[in-house]
Amino acid sequence: MFEVILASKSKVRLDILNKNNISCKPEPSNVDEDEIKLSMLKEGATPEDVSKNLAEIKANKISQRNMDKLVIGADSVIDLNNNIISKPKNRDEALQILKSLNGRSHFLISSVCISKNGSMIWNYTDKAELTMKKMTENQLKVYLSKINDEKLYAYNVYQIEGEGKKLFSNIKGDLNTIMGLPIKKIKEYLERL
Repeated sequence: MFEVILASKSKVRLDILNKNNISCKPEPSNVDEDEIKLSMLKEGATPEDVSKNLAEIKANKISQRNMDKLVIGADSVIDLNNNIISKPKNRDEALQILKSLNGRSHFLISSVCISKNGSMIWNYTDKAELTMKKMTENQLKVYLSKINDEKLYAYNVYQIEGEGKKLFSNIKGDLNTIMGLPIKKIKEYLERL
């Protein structure tokens, strides 16, 4: 089997890979995602473009330092009416994000890139549609009070495998995609190799 590196510090992504018997070590890319997003959005990029490019930038950066190894880079964005909703920087922002999603449908876009020797050799993007229940501001505050800071700032405002599932009236799409890694397609690609 290959030696695989995950260009991320995401415990959820690492867990998905391990549960699917893809052993890998994490090596965070530490790219400035906010700066890249802003730059791309000024150029007219779509949320899907941003997700794909960030996944590739992360994978390529780590791949340049780890020649002959496969590096998986991944990125997920929330797309509300073609606008990206970024991770909150504090609890007030988290509440504002939940208010903007309240009672509405949005997409969660997850992209993955596999790089080798500093260049992308494969990529894939998947999209899930989520419809949030209509909730009162107090219900949103109660929900937020149950989420610890680490999870809130790492996984945006909802962690679908935990408390976040209760926020939605309808979910169309793969749960692994929503958690940040479309694992089925990754496995198919690795098996072909």
